[in-house]
Amino acid sequence: MFESLSEKLHLVFQQLGSKGRLTEKDIEDALREIRMALLEADVNFRVARELVANIRERALAQDLLRSLTPGQQVVKITNEELTQILTTGNTSLVKGPSKPTIVLVAGLNGSGKTTTTAKLGAHIKQAGERALLIAADPHRPAAIDQLETLGTQVGIDVYSRRGAHHPADLAEEGVKRAMELSVDWAIVDTAGRFQVDDQLMAELEAIHHRVSPDETLLVLDAMTGQDAIRVAEAFNEKIGVNGLVMTKLDGDARGGAALSIAKVTSIPIKFLGTGERTDALEQFHPDRLASRILGMGDMLSLIEKAEQKFDEQQAINLDRKIRQATFDLEDFADQIRQLKSMGPLSQIMEMIPGFSSIKNKLPSKELDEGNFTRVESIIYSMTPEERRRPEIIGGSRRRRIAKGSGTTPQDVNQLLNQFRQMQRMMKQMSSGKGRDQLTRMLGR
Repeated sequence: MFESLSEKLHLVFQQLGSKGRLTEKDIEDALREIRMALLEADVNFRVARELVANIRERALAQDLLRSLTPGQQVVKITNEELTQILTTGNTSLVKGPSKPTIVLVAGLNGSGKTTTTAKLGAHIKQAGERALLIAADPHRPAAIDQLETLGTQVGIDVYSRRGAHHPADLAEEGVKRAMELSVDWAIVDTAGRFQVDDQLMAELEAIHHRVSPDETLLVLDAMTGQDAIRVAEAFNEKIGVNGLVMTKLDGDARGGAALSIAKVTSIPIKFLGTGERTDALEQFHPDRLASRILGMGDMLSLIEKAEQKFDEQQAINLDRKIRQATFDLEDFADQIRQLKSMGPLSQIMEMIPGFSSIKNKLPSKELDEGNFTRVESIIYSMTPEERRRPEIIGGSRRRRIAKGSGTTPQDVNQLLNQFRQMQRMMKQMSSGKGRDQLTRMLGR
């Protein structure tokens, strides 16, 4: 996500940081590079021009050239101006005055509208509230089946009726059912088209009139680039859009549409779709996204993901095992499984501050998610006794484990060596001396 833009901006800031004191020409050269990076990332040219102009004005007005850390000051100004460009209106879902809050989900075919409907339901469920998904797309083959399957996956009920029904009737009946169930949210999945047309808009206008949604969300495919802006403007003109959901950002290394659209249309982005999994939906935070684009990480989002995925009791048990130096390969496999549940490794890594500056220096296999799968295969090819006591694994056992996991004895050896190093480190930390060192490091 935004990989190409992030790399180019990192190079610009790295060059600035290496110069020490800066001249006005250094600033102008850097701004030219920033503008080119934005345009190559498919950022709207008016947005790119305004962003660069704002950075120039602030950089030259703040006596930055005499600063002791001018490179860092340029990064700070860029971060603040990029955040400002991304900030438009309320980026959170707004509850209606009474139950249920009705959310209308619209968009073109292929944008990920039905999947987003289920993801929204999962997001609401994660917050401890109840939702009903409403299938109001009678046109697309298997649309109802898709929503029902996704509803089952996330554990949320779906209201649906098969046969020839007007979408507005389906939406209205679904909302009535949501009222009967006393759920907090009713999320209406509507029909799409391959392009904006009068019939589509007439149907959406009818649904809008019948159910009076509290939120109207437009799902847009980020990979369509600047065309997404045209689609957003067309939908907003007809039905009024409260918020945008930008999908498929994980497949677009440029991401310029997401950086431009809120500024150009004055419609706030509310969610980012970052993958196909039902939990791959992030609430949009302008400041966090700006920080991530500039390679400064996003620790708040990383902590939130960890809190959602890591079980508190497991964390307590893990802490006890580390303190008692009884951490074994079974525990190691559990940690890998929980880390994988947080999402693609590349997305997790980009939330770590400074990672963008070192990722190209790391061996590619270190960032290969297949490496995790390989480690899991090796561990699960061991017997329970071998996982608890890896020291009993000799040559014949290594060969058997390698054959069972589809790896080599060398791979098994490498894992065992790494695990032994980890155990030694944990034993040091669990000792009184290790705890004293850790306490001093933490300043406690």
